[in-house]
Amino acid sequence: MKINVKDFQVIEGRNIDLKKRPTLIKPFYKSKDHYKEMLEQHIAELSGIQNVLYADNRYALLLIFQAMDAAGKDGAIKHVMSGVNPQGCQVFSFKHPSPEELDHDFLWRTTRDLPQRGMIGIFNRSYYEEVLVVRVHPQILQGEKIPNPLLSLKTIWEERFRSIRDLEKHLYYNGTRIIKFFLHLSKEEQRRRFLKRLDDPSKNWKISLADMQERKFWKDYMKAYEACLSATSLALAPWFIVPADDKENARLIISQTIMDTLKSLKMSYPQPDSLHRKELLAMRKELLRTK
Repeated sequence: MKINVKDFQVIEGRNIDLKKRPTLIKPFYKSKDHYKEMLEQHIAELSGIQNVLYADNRYALLLIFQAMDAAGKDGAIKHVMSGVNPQGCQVFSFKHPSPEELDHDFLWRTTRDLPQRGMIGIFNRSYYEEVLVVRVHPQILQGEKIPNPLLSLKTIWEERFRSIRDLEKHLYYNGTRIIKFFLHLSKEEQRRRFLKRLDDPSKNWKISLADMQERKFWKDYMKAYEACLSATSLALAPWFIVPADDKENARLIISQTIMDTLKSLKMSYPQPDSLHRKELLAMRKELLRTK
């Protein structure tokens, strides 16, 4: 079954109601074996395209993953990117900002880790935390040392949305392509996954009391995500709302989206100029002549 990723893209300027967006859809795979076959094919294609991205050295790709706890961000990154050459890919996870990071603007700590040309950068959480977690818990702003005249809850979120849009437009026009994934998980599925983590000693480390506390703010987070997705999905840096109750299906949607984006860049291996061709011919002759 063909995966049309446009079905999951947030159209620029469109207001999002997450209650109308499914967290579970009909799977694109017919069986577990079929899923593995599809994912392996996607991984192989991604590996080949990554080689061209690296050699072409004109574009960078930034993948941003945002979601509620237990939505499957880590697993998606692990499985989808498993065939990518580690030399051409970097993963960064952003948690609580350090004192040094709090002494800078809210975009500083992430812009330091943007991918260079030819590379794939992955942000597991990102600067979007500043309009999600911070919006749900606005008391965090007090620790960000923003001057009081500039600290207004009536204007700060739109100001930050504008800063993010400006950054992503700047990156686009300098060769960085951005794909943003919101893994849309249901509250009930999160409950089931939390219980599995509690019942499996090898996964106890993946859950804490803080995760349970954040669950109490579910409605607030959904409102924050709706505002964020509506305000910051650009045609040149789109959000994709990925139904995440089925982890396997989510991974196929994510991998297809990445492939489609990279293929659209029309990249190719660099062609040697006349001088380089002469050098290549000379080297070939030398290698054939000597043993």
